[in-house]
Amino acid sequence: MARPLRIEYPGAWYHVMNRGAGRKRVFKTDAQREYFLQLLAATAERYRAEWHAYCLMDNHYHLLLRTPEGNLQRVMRHVNGLYTQFFNRAERRDGALFRGRYRAVLVDADAHWLELSRYIHRNPLEAGMVRDLDDYPWSSYRAYVGLEPRPPCLRTDDVLKAIGARDRQRRYRAFVAGDTDEALRAYYEQRSGSGILGDEAFRARVLAGKAPDPDRPAVRAAQVRPSVDEIVAAVCRRMGVDEQEVWVGRRGRAVRTPARPLAMYLCQEVGGLTLAEIAERFGLSGYAGAGSSVRRIRGLLQNDAGLRKVAERVRRDLETGATGG
Repeated sequence: MARPLRIEYPGAWYHVMNRGAGRKRVFKTDAQREYFLQLLAATAERYRAEWHAYCLMDNHYHLLLRTPEGNLQRVMRHVNGLYTQFFNRAERRDGALFRGRYRAVLVDADAHWLELSRYIHRNPLEAGMVRDLDDYPWSSYRAYVGLEPRPPCLRTDDVLKAIGARDRQRRYRAFVAGDTDEALRAYYEQRSGSGILGDEAFRARVLAGKAPDPDRPAVRAAQVRPSVDEIVAAVCRRMGVDEQEVWVGRRGRAVRTPARPLAMYLCQEVGGLTLAEIAERFGLSGYAGAGSSVRRIRGLLQNDAGLRKVAERVRRDLETGATGG
């Protein structure tokens, strides 16, 4: 059977699902669930994925996301691939964890995001795992209704704005308490479908490659990433080092400043470059060297608050364009 068509474009919204192979559990411990959520946060930084709702069940997950850069496959390859490696190490197993890549439904968000968020959040209730959604910790519902702080990677405004201007959290709670829309339920109960959730006009535009308009300012801005030169300049400015100390590795001399590996790390996280591309720009013989540098700086960032602060300031500089002297 052919794989379902993956339609990608900047600003696209998706409902993504995946289930364990043979319906086996893919989340057995809280540590595994926490790691999965950490992966979502990492893709928000590296690939600019926007996470608008999630629910982790025992043997499957549901995600509602927007991809400003039209990179769904890259985002989900990162999430599913790294999580499978983590799970297999923890459980001392190998092989495929999920039954396939994932199912991604392209969504006409303005028309469906409110109903879709309810469908996602009600999963533990529908499965009989809890009697009250307040008691289920592994979905974004509790953050939506104000029972816990909103994780930095979770965006709730778009969905909550659809509920009205006042008392949004209270009204959203009441909305989710209602039954799932029957038309939406029927769509997901189909064994096979178009992979597009929207009216005929939306479907026609998408299949014709006409949605959305790539010249919209919000979409265009989301596609712009800083160049390698801009990242290096911002790092050197914040660390007070000459740019030559970052580029000097091209001549094979040892570099002791963390500016060079920090620049490589930010080229991946903020610039969206692959390790192979980073290796080429920084004059390394292969991507393994770039990967080693990025892993080393990740370790330093975890243990060095000062360096972490520098990295955060560089990120802000790049976001605001303040990379000059």
